[in-house]
Amino acid sequence: MSETIGRTLNHFCLVSFKDEYWSLDSRARTDVQQTWLRGLQEAVRKIYLYQVFPAESESDLLVWSAVGADEKAAAHQLFSCFARAHNAVRSYIGVNVTLWGYTRPSQYSKAQRSSQAIDPLTEARKPYLVMYPFTKTTEWYLLGRDVRQGMMNAHIKLGKQYEDINQLLLYSTGLQDQEFVVVYETDDLARFSELVTELRSTDARAYTLRDTPTHTAIYHPLEETLALWR
Repeated sequence: MSETIGRTLNHFCLVSFKDEYWSLDSRARTDVQQTWLRGLQEAVRKIYLYQVFPAESESDLLVWSAVGADEKAAAHQLFSCFARAHNAVRSYIGVNVTLWGYTRPSQYSKAQRSSQAIDPLTEARKPYLVMYPFTKTTEWYLLGRDVRQGMMNAHIKLGKQYEDINQLLLYSTGLQDQEFVVVYETDDLARFSELVTELRSTDARAYTLRDTPTHTAIYHPLEETLALWR
């Protein structure tokens, strides 16, 4: 895992195939997929596709796009290129949800980079991804820094007991309705559920305003994911 990674911009998009797509024959559906995939690959540095259905009912796929964001124009370039890629196939593929944000060093951790931190610009992906928007209460920010740090220390300590579960925290305050987008990668969904159950008994939980809806997705290489919808 890279220790020198700079700021990244990560964009998550939940999509579904429309009835117009399913009215095409298999070859035409493949053409739509390839047009879409080529456009996405030209738009971003890293692109990952995840299977969402049947983990949830309203979306088929999750598209995770990641780019380096040390330059101010990163968002402008990503959004413009992504729009062009999707507009070429929007008659066949609909967008249901978008969540995005930037990485930055945590104010509650002394480590420059945690060993459990996800590097979105590498190819190393775990079998499952869980993602949700997250917002703290106003009362949280009115607490003293030391009080917040103490609660976060307990939170971080518990997370380290599940060292096989990796996390990506994205900051989106003022950019979308939520303050953060929280992303986890895991090899074991049941074990991840155990972690979440334990985290809900910590003091910091009382200051959670919103942490839903949750999206659970299954990773396959690009072509394998698309092949499920041909």
